Amino acid sequence: MYIHPDIRAVALPKEPEPSRPLSAIIGDTTRVARIRANLTQAEVAQLINISPTTYCRLERGRMLPSVQTLYRLCPALRTTPNELLGYRASLPPDVVAAAKEALLRRVHELDAHQALALIQLLSGVR
Repeated sequence: MYIHPDIRAVALPKEPEPSRPLSAIIGDTTRVARIRANLTQAEVAQLINISPTTYCRLERGRMLPSVQTLYRLCPALRTTPNELLGYRASLPPDVVAAAKEALLRRVHELDAHQALALIQLLSGVR
């Protein structure tokens, strides 16, 4: 897989606490996200199409969600996989600044036709 040189220097998010089981981390972060979204356990279970008992076990750290369940949890709880896995919800400011600089360098390398295509593409993005 090709990784652009500008991206290689970007630091990865801080890893979750290794001493805790992943199921406990996901359970805690899921509970926090659910409360923040002002939803009950039963409402989340219904939104992601699993039983309330299964959701309760997931939130208590008794089981790991499947990838499919994790995928459905994110929009239901209005969060990201990074947050549910215990990583930072957002990147550190220095990483964001480095990524912006790398993007600007790439944009300045575009010819007129490529720049116009990029502008047209981005006009539909909110």
